[in-house]
Amino acid sequence: MNEAVTRRQTVARFGELPPMVRLLISTQLLFNIGFFMVLPYLAGHLVDDLALAGWLVGLVLGLRTFSQQGMFLVGGLLTDRLGAKPVILAGIGVRVAGFVLLGASPDLAWVVVGAVLTGAGGALFSPAVEASVAREAGPEQRTTAFALLAVCGEVGAVTGPLLGALVLKDFEVACLSAAGLFALIGAGHARFLPRLPGEHRSEPLLDGWLEVLRNRVFLVFAVAYSGYLVSYNQLYLALPTELRAATGNEAALGWLFALASVIVVFGQVPVTVLARRLLGPAKSVVAGFGLMAAAFAVVALPLPGLVPAVSMVVLLTLGQMLAVPSAQELLPRLAGERRLGAYFGFLASVGGVAVLVCSTAGGAVLGLGPVAWLLLALAPLGGAVVLAVLVTRGAFAR
Repeated sequence: MNEAVTRRQTVARFGELPPMVRLLISTQLLFNIGFFMVLPYLAGHLVDDLALAGWLVGLVLGLRTFSQQGMFLVGGLLTDRLGAKPVILAGIGVRVAGFVLLGASPDLAWVVVGAVLTGAGGALFSPAVEASVAREAGPEQRTTAFALLAVCGEVGAVTGPLLGALVLKDFEVACLSAAGLFALIGAGHARFLPRLPGEHRSEPLLDGWLEVLRNRVFLVFAVAYSGYLVSYNQLYLALPTELRAATGNEAALGWLFALASVIVVFGQVPVTVLARRLLGPAKSVVAGFGLMAAAFAVVALPLPGLVPAVSMVVLLTLGQMLAVPSAQELLPRLAGERRLGAYFGFLASVGGVAVLVCSTAGGAVLGLGPVAWLLLALAPLGGAVVLAVLVTRGAFAR
């Protein structure tokens, strides 16, 4: 009962958020619907329709991911310089072009360009959205705003694949429909998103990089926080391995992803509010990383059937729910409320590099049995230790 009341109270605060924040939170749902109408079926299109070899499929998918994560810093810097609206609109336009190329072109070179453009579009508008939510919501409403942003994003991530599979069975139609949806989002943002000047429009562009790189406490935080993305990526790498070992196939994978989505959609808001009240944002991040480490350690235990896999998904999701909104609230403190675009962009780019490196290492150790899961637990455990040290030293004090 108390959780239901808390959820109603927190959702009611949506109406108290600034109009720009409400618009960005609402359209996050549409962003993810359009994106996930296509992404889950891209690999199948490359194999079945274009007859690409496995290594080429991996290359295309890797380029898409790296073009997004690696360019987040660029999107953040442009946001600080130009303001959020033109960067968000440019990102949407780039992603529209990417979807059109993915769906309409049978030529590998143009498909690669399309994949890179879909990633680059996200690298433009995502840090602009996050920086705008953080700035416009203000210190007192940031955690609630980011929790609602996560819920809307998760609903879109669940709805998008269903539309792609059940309604738009042709990949080209799915891509063009996603492009059309993003075009509508762009038109809505062009009409209703306020044009606010960049806070650092008069300063040299590279000053943003220099300021971030001089912030040693933030750099330590960014490296420690990258353990979250490394851990979350194991849902796509390590979890299927565990399912094959436990059941001989990956049939339960879709159900486990659905379980994670349900937990986030119905639990994110009350968990965030309760954690903020009992722990505060800094300790919530540490606790979240501790749960992520436990998610891998539990798989090393001799438990029957699907118990290890289910436990991993539940603990990893709960850890994410504790850590991510709270970390997004803490970042502006570390940034001194300045250059939020550059800081959010840099945080994402560090995570992308960490995933690129650690995924290779993680794939190499998965054949080591229980030891592999203990090794995988080291990334979030190390992050928890570093973040706990930052907390004890008062790094997140206002």
